[in-house]
Amino acid sequence: MLKKIGFCMLLVSSTCWAGDKAIIGSSELMSVEQTGLSYEARIDTGAVNTSLHAFDLEIEGGSEKKMKDNVGKTLIFTTENEESLQKRLQAKIVKTSTVSNSQGRETRYMVDLKVGFPGKERKVRVNLRDRSHMDYKLLIGRNWLKDKYIVDVSEKKVIGPIAPISILESGLTFETRIDTGAVENSLHAVDLKVENGEKDMEKNIGKRLSFTTENEKGESHRVNAMIVETSLIRNAQGSEIRYMVELTVGQPGQEYKVKVNLKDRSKMSYKFLIGRNWLQGHYMVDVSL
Repeated sequence: MLKKIGFCMLLVSSTCWAGDKAIIGSSELMSVEQTGLSYEARIDTGAVNTSLHAFDLEIEGGSEKKMKDNVGKTLIFTTENEESLQKRLQAKIVKTSTVSNSQGRETRYMVDLKVGFPGKERKVRVNLRDRSHMDYKLLIGRNWLKDKYIVDVSEKKVIGPIAPISILESGLTFETRIDTGAVENSLHAVDLKVENGEKDMEKNIGKRLSFTTENEKGESHRVNAMIVETSLIRNAQGSEIRYMVELTVGQPGQEYKVKVNLKDRSKMSYKFLIGRNWLQGHYMVDVSL
């Protein structure tokens, strides 16, 4: 059965679009227009309403005994973001909300505030509570997300068709082709030497292998690694068996372990090719970048 997949476009924030709805991560930089403050907000699909850190609450003209009797009055309160920046503001109490959580049940005042990505805030109903003991001072609930956003907790990054990728074991950075058509990563490697190697490549699995690699700038390095398996590669020239080693690969400062097959790529434009086994679960590819 065919599934309709929306086009995903990188924006200034980490959002992208799937059909009519934007995709956002499990935390985002958000602002509350009336405060002039930015918050590292938790995106919480388990919460009905959006919630803002608020303390020193004061009802203008005095408070009634029952909270619901204060609906319609002006509430003055202080809020603070993760950087300890504070703002005193006031808003009309539009209703009260009773919330059940692990601590029991509590009733909170609700006000209308403009919340969203900086410069793109929109009005939403927000409950106020002391969140000083919580990591996130702003929590985005379903009432802000509904009909407009999809939450992607995997927080995949977007990468272009060519990107600088480093291999820690080589000390080199490669101008790398990002290839969603390739199952595996492939690295330029020559002068392969297997420690106590045998002619049958399968029998060399688990042995140490040394090889020389070189990036597009002509910088080279001798690398030592263990052969973890062999890989049968089919292409337009036929098929061949390659050794696979495990290397620490990624954008500089964000490397992680992944299997890489070794091949003489001296006649190819790119000495390193990233395949799906590195991309999967971590990256989405935008060929327009």
